[in-house]
Amino acid sequence: MSPLRSAWWRRMATIALGLGTGLVLAQTYPTREVRLVVPYSAGGSSDVVARVIGGELQRLWNKPVVVENKAGASGNIGSMEVVRAAPDGYTLLVQNDTMLTNLALQGKLPYDHQSDLTPILLVGVTPLMIVAHPASGITDVASLVAASRQRAGGLSYGSCGVGSPAHFVMELFRQKTRIELQQIGYRGCAPAVVDVVSGQIPVAAVSANLVLAHVKSGRLRAVGVSSAQRYAALPDVPTLAEQGLQPFDLSTWKALMGPARLPDAVVQKIGQDVGHLLKTPGVIATLEQAGVDIQTGDAAALARVIEADATRYRELAAAANLRPN
Repeated sequence: MSPLRSAWWRRMATIALGLGTGLVLAQTYPTREVRLVVPYSAGGSSDVVARVIGGELQRLWNKPVVVENKAGASGNIGSMEVVRAAPDGYTLLVQNDTMLTNLALQGKLPYDHQSDLTPILLVGVTPLMIVAHPASGITDVASLVAASRQRAGGLSYGSCGVGSPAHFVMELFRQKTRIELQQIGYRGCAPAVVDVVSGQIPVAAVSANLVLAHVKSGRLRAVGVSSAQRYAALPDVPTLAEQGLQPFDLSTWKALMGPARLPDAVVQKIGQDVGHLLKTPGVIATLEQAGVDIQTGDAAALARVIEADATRYRELAAAANLRPN
């Protein structure tokens, strides 16, 4: 046999062995404890997603599913732990789009989001919402634009921080309306909510679930939501796109990922099981209460979402000349 033909057969044998190993692994998976790594602090929406899914998978699989919060370095510490893990499905990552805002702001991450991680499943999205204090007189996009044009240098608004998804939403808003806006970047969404409710700032852009109660009570007025569809918990609040800013679709997402080279059969097994759980009424209700609108899709769909958002955040950061603080 020629060397070329011999090399071809070795390659085919290696591929067949890998496919066979993946299929066998998927048929028996899981046989032991599965770790869900959340690269952010406990109590946030990503943590809630992990604990809801983990609890349901533990019942389904009859194996321990442990949630571990590995916060730090804007999510990089926990993400790197999964990047370094064996590609066997026993260490998984509950990730959100902070990975991509960090990439756009910093220019690079300590890992490659394309080659070092395996997309498994999109779980859901949480839109950002622009809200205003009632005394501001701002009730919608038109009145926000008018108020900003009346002030030299533009209206001040609070966000969840420089380079946060809320910051990117307002940069896109600024580009589409051609107005000036002055960001007050807080360390997280919660203090921005406190200041807009108290009237210290007239407007804020924050995760929609964090202002749900304030909008319902009338303490804040909802200007609009950043997603393509209306927010399920506040269906009467129009989207920004509905108010003339088309296209406008920029939400925070939650997704399940694994290390690179995770076998396709294992990816499909996890995706199918989690996808089934996300259709159950109890899970839907719990996640909606946490502000997550469930949106599922296979690994290929998640990969498309990630790449589309990576491009969009990069372009917004470049246009706004955003730099790390």
